[in-house]
Amino acid sequence: MSTIAIILVVIIAFFAGLEGILDQFQIHQPLVSATLIGLVTGHLTAGIILGGTLQMIALGWANIGAAVAPDVALASVASSIIMVKGGDFSGTGISVAVATAIPLAVAGLFLTMVVRTIAVGLTHGADAAAKEGKFRTIGTLHLFGLLLQGLRIAIPAAILIAVPAAAVKSALTSMPEWLTGGMAIGGGMVVAVGYALVINMMATREVWPFFAIGFALAAVSQLTLIALGAIGVAIALIYINLSKMGGNGGGSNGGGSNGGNDPVGDILNEY
Repeated sequence: MSTIAIILVVIIAFFAGLEGILDQFQIHQPLVSATLIGLVTGHLTAGIILGGTLQMIALGWANIGAAVAPDVALASVASSIIMVKGGDFSGTGISVAVATAIPLAVAGLFLTMVVRTIAVGLTHGADAAAKEGKFRTIGTLHLFGLLLQGLRIAIPAAILIAVPAAAVKSALTSMPEWLTGGMAIGGGMVVAVGYALVINMMATREVWPFFAIGFALAAVSQLTLIALGAIGVAIALIYINLSKMGGNGGGSNGGGSNGGNDPVGDILNEY
Protein backbone atom coordinates (compact mmCIF):
# COMPACT_ATOMS: atom_id res chain seq x y z
CA MET A 1 0.00 0.00 0.00
CA SER A 2 1.10 3.54 -0.69
CA THR A 3 1.71 6.04 2.10
CA ILE A 4 -1.50 7.90 1.31
CA ALA A 5 -3.49 4.64 1.34
CA ILE A 6 -1.99 3.68 4.72
CA ILE A 7 -2.91 7.05 6.23
CA LEU A 8 -6.45 6.82 4.86
CA VAL A 9 -6.90 3.26 6.17
CA VAL A 10 -5.79 4.31 9.67
CA ILE A 11 -8.18 7.28 9.53
CA ILE A 12 -11.04 4.98 8.49
CA ALA A 13 -10.13 2.61 11.33
CA PHE A 14 -10.13 5.52 13.80
CA PHE A 15 -13.58 6.71 12.75
CA ALA A 16 -14.85 3.12 12.77
CA GLY A 17 -13.82 2.94 16.43
CA LEU A 18 -15.65 6.19 17.16
CA GLU A 19 -18.77 5.03 15.36
CA GLY A 20 -18.80 1.83 17.40
CA ILE A 21 -19.96 4.13 20.23
CA LEU A 22 -21.62 7.03 18.44
CA ASP A 23 -23.66 5.05 15.86
CA GLN A 24 -24.28 8.23 13.85
CA PHE A 25 -22.80 7.54 10.41
CA GLN A 26 -22.47 3.71 10.77
CA ILE A 27 -18.83 3.73 9.58
CA HIS A 28 -18.14 0.81 11.91
CA GLN A 29 -20.52 -1.41 9.96
CA PRO A 30 -18.61 -3.88 7.72
CA LEU A 31 -20.43 -2.83 4.56
CA VAL A 32 -19.19 0.74 5.06
CA SER A 33 -15.72 0.29 6.53
CA ALA A 34 -14.65 -2.59 4.28
CA THR A 35 -15.93 -0.74 1.21
CA LEU A 36 -14.03 2.41 2.20
CA ILE A 37 -10.82 0.46 2.78
CA GLY A 38 -11.29 -1.30 -0.56
CA LEU A 39 -11.80 2.09 -2.20
CA VAL A 40 -8.68 3.78 -0.80
CA THR A 41 -6.50 0.72 -1.52
CA GLY A 42 -7.75 0.29 -5.08
CA HIS A 43 -9.78 -2.90 -4.52
CA LEU A 44 -13.31 -1.56 -4.34
CA THR A 45 -15.09 -4.66 -5.68
CA ALA A 46 -13.38 -7.02 -3.24
CA GLY A 47 -14.06 -4.59 -0.40
CA ILE A 48 -17.76 -4.46 -1.22
CA ILE A 49 -18.00 -8.26 -1.39
CA LEU A 50 -16.13 -8.68 1.89
CA GLY A 51 -18.15 -5.97 3.60
CA GLY A 52 -21.46 -7.39 2.38
CA THR A 53 -20.52 -10.87 3.56
CA LEU A 54 -19.42 -9.65 6.98
CA GLN A 55 -22.54 -7.51 7.25
CA MET A 56 -24.71 -10.62 6.99
CA ILE A 57 -22.81 -12.02 9.98
CA ALA A 58 -22.98 -8.79 11.98
CA LEU A 59 -26.76 -8.55 11.53
CA GLY A 60 -27.12 -11.07 14.33
CA TRP A 61 -24.70 -9.30 16.70
CA ALA A 62 -26.35 -7.07 19.28
CA ASN A 63 -25.61 -5.85 22.81
CA ILE A 64 -28.21 -7.36 25.15
CA GLY A 65 -28.07 -6.16 28.74
CA ALA A 66 -24.56 -6.65 30.08
CA ALA A 67 -23.65 -9.04 27.24
CA VAL A 68 -21.46 -7.20 24.73
CA ALA A 69 -21.52 -8.34 21.10
CA PRO A 70 -18.26 -9.12 19.25
CA ASP A 71 -16.37 -6.07 18.00
CA VAL A 72 -17.68 -5.60 14.47
CA ALA A 73 -15.46 -2.56 13.84
CA LEU A 74 -12.20 -4.38 14.52
CA ALA A 75 -13.41 -7.44 12.60
CA SER A 76 -14.26 -5.50 9.45
CA VAL A 77 -11.17 -3.27 9.47
CA ALA A 78 -8.65 -6.01 10.32
CA SER A 79 -10.07 -8.56 7.87
CA SER A 80 -10.05 -5.92 5.10
CA ILE A 81 -6.38 -5.16 5.77
CA ILE A 82 -5.53 -8.87 5.80
CA MET A 83 -7.31 -9.34 2.47
CA VAL A 84 -5.50 -6.38 0.87
CA LYS A 85 -2.07 -7.39 2.15
CA GLY A 86 -2.70 -11.02 1.22
CA GLY A 87 -3.22 -10.01 -2.40
CA ASP A 88 -5.86 -12.67 -3.08
CA PHE A 89 -9.11 -11.02 -4.13
CA SER A 90 -10.76 -14.16 -5.43
CA GLY A 91 -13.61 -15.93 -3.69
CA THR A 92 -11.14 -18.04 -1.73
CA GLY A 93 -9.18 -15.04 -0.49
CA ILE A 94 -12.34 -13.25 0.58
CA SER A 95 -13.59 -16.38 2.36
CA VAL A 96 -10.34 -16.65 4.30
CA ALA A 97 -10.66 -12.98 5.29
CA VAL A 98 -14.23 -13.60 6.44
CA ALA A 99 -13.12 -16.56 8.54
CA THR A 100 -10.37 -14.52 10.22
CA ALA A 101 -12.91 -11.83 11.13
CA ILE A 102 -14.63 -14.04 13.70
CA PRO A 103 -11.66 -14.55 16.08
CA LEU A 104 -10.67 -10.93 15.53
CA ALA A 105 -14.13 -9.80 16.61
CA VAL A 106 -13.90 -11.88 19.76
CA ALA A 107 -10.40 -10.57 20.48
CA GLY A 108 -11.76 -7.07 20.09
CA LEU A 109 -13.89 -7.64 23.16
CA PHE A 110 -10.72 -7.52 25.29
CA LEU A 111 -9.82 -4.09 23.91
CA THR A 112 -13.40 -2.98 24.50
CA MET A 113 -13.18 -4.04 28.15
CA VAL A 114 -9.89 -2.16 28.62
CA VAL A 115 -11.26 1.05 27.10
CA ARG A 116 -14.54 0.87 29.02
CA THR A 117 -12.67 0.23 32.27
CA ILE A 118 -10.68 3.41 31.67
CA ALA A 119 -13.94 5.18 30.77
CA VAL A 120 -15.24 4.45 34.28
CA GLY A 121 -12.45 6.57 35.74
CA LEU A 122 -13.14 9.28 33.19
CA THR A 123 -16.80 9.29 34.18
CA HIS A 124 -15.96 9.73 37.86
CA GLY A 125 -13.61 12.55 36.92
CA ALA A 126 -16.38 14.22 34.89
CA ASP A 127 -18.76 13.88 37.84
CA ALA A 128 -16.25 15.55 40.14
CA ALA A 129 -15.69 18.32 37.58
CA ALA A 130 -19.45 18.83 37.23
CA LYS A 131 -19.78 19.38 40.99
CA GLU A 132 -17.19 22.11 40.77
CA GLY A 133 -18.67 23.63 37.62
CA LYS A 134 -15.59 22.90 35.48
CA PHE A 135 -17.35 22.52 32.14
CA ARG A 136 -14.16 22.69 30.09
CA THR A 137 -12.78 19.72 32.02
CA ILE A 138 -15.97 17.76 31.37
CA GLY A 139 -15.66 18.39 27.64
CA THR A 140 -11.99 17.42 27.66
CA LEU A 141 -12.70 14.13 29.43
CA HIS A 142 -15.50 13.40 27.01
CA LEU A 143 -13.25 13.97 23.99
CA PHE A 144 -10.48 11.88 25.58
CA GLY A 145 -12.91 8.99 26.01
CA LEU A 146 -13.86 9.22 22.33
CA LEU A 147 -10.17 9.35 21.42
CA LEU A 148 -9.62 6.05 23.22
CA GLN A 149 -12.48 4.47 21.29
CA GLY A 150 -10.91 5.53 18.00
CA LEU A 151 -7.44 4.34 19.00
CA ARG A 152 -8.95 1.01 20.01
CA ILE A 153 -9.28 0.21 16.30
CA ALA A 154 -6.65 2.50 14.77
CA ILE A 155 -3.70 1.03 16.72
CA PRO A 156 -4.39 -2.63 15.79
CA ALA A 157 -4.95 -1.49 12.19
CA ALA A 158 -1.58 0.28 12.14
CA ILE A 159 0.11 -2.81 13.60
CA LEU A 160 -1.41 -5.01 10.89
CA ILE A 161 -0.33 -2.57 8.19
CA ALA A 162 3.22 -2.59 9.60
CA VAL A 163 3.44 -6.36 9.08
CA PRO A 164 5.22 -6.95 5.74
CA ALA A 165 2.90 -8.00 2.92
CA ALA A 166 5.24 -10.88 2.11
CA ALA A 167 4.79 -12.29 5.61
CA VAL A 168 0.99 -12.09 5.30
CA LYS A 169 1.05 -13.76 1.88
CA SER A 170 3.41 -16.45 3.17
CA ALA A 171 1.16 -17.16 6.15
CA LEU A 172 -1.95 -17.38 3.96
CA THR A 173 -0.34 -19.50 1.24
CA SER A 174 1.22 -21.86 3.78
CA MET A 175 -2.21 -22.86 5.03
CA PRO A 176 -3.09 -26.40 3.94
CA GLU A 177 -5.97 -26.84 1.55
CA TRP A 178 -8.14 -28.56 4.16
CA LEU A 179 -7.78 -25.53 6.45
CA THR A 180 -8.58 -22.90 3.81
CA GLY A 181 -11.48 -25.00 2.53
CA GLY A 182 -12.81 -25.47 6.04
CA MET A 183 -12.52 -21.76 6.76
CA ALA A 184 -14.43 -20.97 3.57
CA ILE A 185 -17.21 -23.41 4.52
CA GLY A 186 -17.27 -22.12 8.10
CA GLY A 187 -17.46 -18.53 6.89
CA GLY A 188 -20.44 -19.39 4.72
CA MET A 189 -22.16 -21.16 7.60
CA VAL A 190 -21.60 -18.20 9.93
CA VAL A 191 -23.25 -15.90 7.41
CA ALA A 192 -26.29 -18.17 7.37
CA VAL A 193 -26.36 -18.29 11.17
CA GLY A 194 -26.17 -14.50 11.39
CA TYR A 195 -29.09 -14.09 9.01
CA ALA A 196 -31.04 -16.80 10.85
CA LEU A 197 -30.59 -14.89 14.12
CA VAL A 198 -32.08 -11.80 12.50
CA ILE A 199 -35.03 -13.79 11.15
CA ASN A 200 -35.56 -15.31 14.59
CA MET A 201 -35.78 -11.83 16.14
CA MET A 202 -38.08 -10.46 13.44
CA ALA A 203 -40.26 -13.52 12.85
CA THR A 204 -43.94 -12.79 13.46
CA ARG A 205 -47.15 -13.98 11.86
CA GLU A 206 -47.35 -10.68 9.99
CA VAL A 207 -43.83 -10.94 8.54
CA TRP A 208 -43.70 -14.60 7.48
CA PRO A 209 -45.89 -14.22 4.35
CA PHE A 210 -43.63 -11.46 3.04
CA PHE A 211 -40.55 -13.54 3.81
CA ALA A 212 -42.04 -16.45 1.86
CA ILE A 213 -42.76 -14.17 -1.12
CA GLY A 214 -39.21 -12.83 -1.11
CA PHE A 215 -37.71 -16.30 -0.78
CA ALA A 216 -39.79 -17.59 -3.70
CA LEU A 217 -38.89 -14.63 -5.91
CA ALA A 218 -35.18 -15.04 -5.16
CA ALA A 219 -35.23 -18.80 -5.71
CA VAL A 220 -37.23 -19.13 -8.91
CA SER A 221 -36.21 -15.95 -10.75
CA GLN A 222 -33.08 -14.22 -12.01
CA LEU A 223 -33.88 -10.95 -10.27
CA THR A 224 -30.99 -8.90 -8.91
CA LEU A 225 -30.77 -7.69 -5.32
CA ILE A 226 -31.76 -4.21 -6.50
CA ALA A 227 -34.90 -5.60 -8.14
CA LEU A 228 -35.77 -7.63 -5.04
CA GLY A 229 -35.24 -4.55 -2.88
CA ALA A 230 -37.53 -2.50 -5.12
CA ILE A 231 -40.22 -5.19 -4.91
CA GLY A 232 -39.87 -5.29 -1.12
CA VAL A 233 -40.26 -1.53 -0.82
CA ALA A 234 -43.29 -1.61 -3.15
CA ILE A 235 -44.97 -4.37 -1.13
CA ALA A 236 -44.30 -2.48 2.11
CA LEU A 237 -45.85 0.70 0.66
CA ILE A 238 -48.87 -1.24 -0.62
CA TYR A 239 -49.38 -2.80 2.81
CA ILE A 240 -49.14 0.56 4.57
CA ASN A 241 -51.59 2.20 2.15
CA LEU A 242 -54.06 -0.69 2.39
CA SER A 243 -53.87 -0.55 6.17
CA LYS A 244 -54.73 3.15 6.17
CA MET A 245 -57.53 2.77 3.59
CA GLY A 246 -59.00 -0.25 5.34
CA GLY A 247 -59.30 1.69 8.58
CA ASN A 248 -61.92 4.03 7.11
CA GLY A 249 -64.83 1.63 7.08
CA GLY A 250 -63.60 -1.53 8.72
CA GLY A 251 -65.23 -0.82 12.07
CA SER A 252 -68.63 0.32 10.70
CA ASN A 253 -69.01 -2.63 8.38
CA GLY A 254 -68.03 -5.11 11.05
CA GLY A 255 -65.21 -6.39 8.88
CA GLY A 256 -62.37 -8.42 10.27
CA SER A 257 -62.32 -11.25 12.71
CA ASN A 258 -62.01 -9.06 15.81
CA GLY A 259 -63.95 -5.97 14.69
CA GLY A 260 -60.74 -3.93 14.18
CA ASN A 261 -60.20 -1.09 11.78
CA ASP A 262 -57.48 -2.83 9.79
CA PRO A 263 -58.83 -5.63 7.55
CA VAL A 264 -55.35 -6.47 6.26
CA GLY A 265 -54.06 -6.73 9.82
CA ASP A 266 -57.03 -8.93 10.75
CA ILE A 267 -56.26 -11.27 7.86
CA LEU A 268 -52.64 -11.54 8.91
CA ASN A 269 -53.63 -12.11 12.53
CA GLU A 270 -55.80 -15.04 11.43
CA TYR A 271 -52.93 -16.41 9.35
